[in-house]
Amino acid sequence: MALYLLYGDGAHNITTINSRTVTAMPEPSRGKSKELLNTHDGGEKYDYSKCMPSEDLQYFIEYYWFMDWNLEGDSYKQEIKSYPSVHLVLEKGNSWIWGVVTSNFRRTIKGEGSAVGIKFRPGGFYPFYESPVSAISDGVLDPGKVFDTDITKLEEDIISPDSRDKAVKRTEHFLREHLPERDERIDRVNNLIEAVKNDERLINVDQLVDRMAISKRSLKKLFKWYVGVSPQWIIKRFRIHEVAKKIADKENPADWIELALGLGYYDQAHFIKDFKTFMGKTPTEYARSIRPGDHRW
Repeated sequence: MALYLLYGDGAHNITTINSRTVTAMPEPSRGKSKELLNTHDGGEKYDYSKCMPSEDLQYFIEYYWFMDWNLEGDSYKQEIKSYPSVHLVLEKGNSWIWGVVTSNFRRTIKGEGSAVGIKFRPGGFYPFYESPVSAISDGVLDPGKVFDTDITKLEEDIISPDSRDKAVKRTEHFLREHLPERDERIDRVNNLIEAVKNDERLINVDQLVDRMAISKRSLKKLFKWYVGVSPQWIIKRFRIHEVAKKIADKENPADWIELALGLGYYDQAHFIKDFKTFMGKTPTEYARSIRPGDHRW
């Protein structure tokens, strides 16, 4: 049975970009499912783990992830928070390269199956793809369009082994067969993202340009080609997530209106829209979901 990393059971819309077939995200499933808020809710029916790549691959790859499930006819949905990374997901008969997803999304698991994922560092997929990564944002791409290999055999080699160690070795053998030259712009991209991530005071692109000594035009082009999203999206993503953490503080919950003003929002409607894009709920809905008995919200 299929694992859909965003939405299950949808017809695919096909778009051709730069002579490569990019598939739009499947439409939301209309069937009933249970919300899976974290991996523990699936009990013994759901197993998820991660491991680091070997040192020679860490320049391009952030980690590998493994998922096995047996839901006995049931299905579960899990909310996933977006991050500026591309994933190669291998599942028998259903393997895709997933571009950066620009909003909060859900994944549905159903039936029984296994999947192996390769999470690229921000910018780390570009040297394999050699086209603007923005072309596959909010979409999926046939791995055979990027890697000159038999994807069906690759699925069999990596998903079937009876041990994770063997699966990792075969995954890394595949990657080394296609390993590109290192690209210093990957370091540049990650330094820029880390600067945004680590400084709450950084709330707009002009500040990032001044801080990192790069022109706005060069910055936008770099992110379009290497990351797949704009610098402003990166800034919003990290700042909104910080607001969510402060709202969720049970000891000292923050006033989200005050936080929004601190981020440069002077229009509550605009902030609420951005918050819902990244978190899947309005600030008030999010606060109530964290603290359902707190009537201040």
